[in-house]
Amino acid sequence: MTGNQASAGHLLRLIRSGEATTRGELQHATGLSRSTVGHRLDQLFKAGWLRAATGTSTGGRPSTRLEFDVSHAVVLAADLEPRHARSAVLDLAGNVLAEHTAPIVLEEGPEVVLDQLARGFGPLLAKTGTGPGKVCGIGLSVAGPVDFEIGQVVQPPLMPRWDRFPIAEHLGAAFETHVGGGAAGTLPVLVDNDANLMAYGEQRHSFPDCKAFLLVKASTGIGAGVVIGGRIYRGIDGGAGDIGHIRLHDRHDALCGCGSYGCLGAVAGGGALADELTAQGLPTDSGPGVREHLAAGQPDAVRLARQAGQRVGEVLVTVVTLLNPGVLMISGDLASTPFVTGVRELLYQRAMPRTTAHLQVVTSTLGDRAGLAGAAAMVVEHLYAPDRADARLAHAGETP
Repeated sequence: MTGNQASAGHLLRLIRSGEATTRGELQHATGLSRSTVGHRLDQLFKAGWLRAATGTSTGGRPSTRLEFDVSHAVVLAADLEPRHARSAVLDLAGNVLAEHTAPIVLEEGPEVVLDQLARGFGPLLAKTGTGPGKVCGIGLSVAGPVDFEIGQVVQPPLMPRWDRFPIAEHLGAAFETHVGGGAAGTLPVLVDNDANLMAYGEQRHSFPDCKAFLLVKASTGIGAGVVIGGRIYRGIDGGAGDIGHIRLHDRHDALCGCGSYGCLGAVAGGGALADELTAQGLPTDSGPGVREHLAAGQPDAVRLARQAGQRVGEVLVTVVTLLNPGVLMISGDLASTPFVTGVRELLYQRAMPRTTAHLQVVTSTLGDRAGLAGAAAMVVEHLYAPDRADARLAHAGETP
């Protein structure tokens, strides 16, 4: 390892990953001298990013193990669903310190919703006894396609007034206005699709060694998140995983919110199931309403959920064949036994045995917190990546 590959930021990466956690191991891994390693560690300690812990002794002097100090800052995360927003304060390891769920109306537009979200962060921070100056970033999960590089949703079917709105800039400014914490525009705000962040949170938490991880979120709509080699796969402009708009050949009567007919989400999403149950005399309010009926074992809901799972399974045969994931996780309001059973039936019936031989089909381990966990992890990985960590250290050194 040479040049900037042995910078303070890269030493931090080695420590965070567990590849090298003592001064001697860092010297061996980087080829740097003892004094150079010491100087770069001093930078990290001065920033408050590291802490020392006494390691186990093998008979001699106990070694000092270096650890990333996950308590030196906090992350704010929020998950915008069609009818409510879930917000949380998390430490840098992804542990939830405080959380809150409040109703929202996406149709009121981004200015109203984001201002409401920003105002709610203040009381959450107060619950943890944390000042706004300790916040290192905000992560936001939204139910629509996101151009990650610019932090904007693009033609989101469930968020019609949000298309191309500068979410990151507005939320950052609203936080500074309502909560404080620094100069406007300085707080990093990252935005991504909900299925992407759920997949990222779940993979890191429960399947960190899975090289190809696929999550399907089946709620009011249907979407997928893909994590390859520990990184979210977004495609060239954030469109990857939008399986809810794959068209089924035999449902030309099903009108989707995108304007097309026969989309998977319009046939097998929670909104479609809610409409069918309502038409059968069982008033149901979108995905969450279907979830309540499934929890109660309502027969018609169970039957429709299994059929919906089969339709999703039809599409997943192609997706799984293409990606060859080690884990397929079904999550969201519809992720019940009947729905998962339907997915399994079609998937194992139609996919080649070679494709599914090592595939685990599971349900969520983090539940409603998956999006929050993924949003927080997204912020942490962004801020403490080697190059960005070095830039932050340099900026801190230049600031009087």
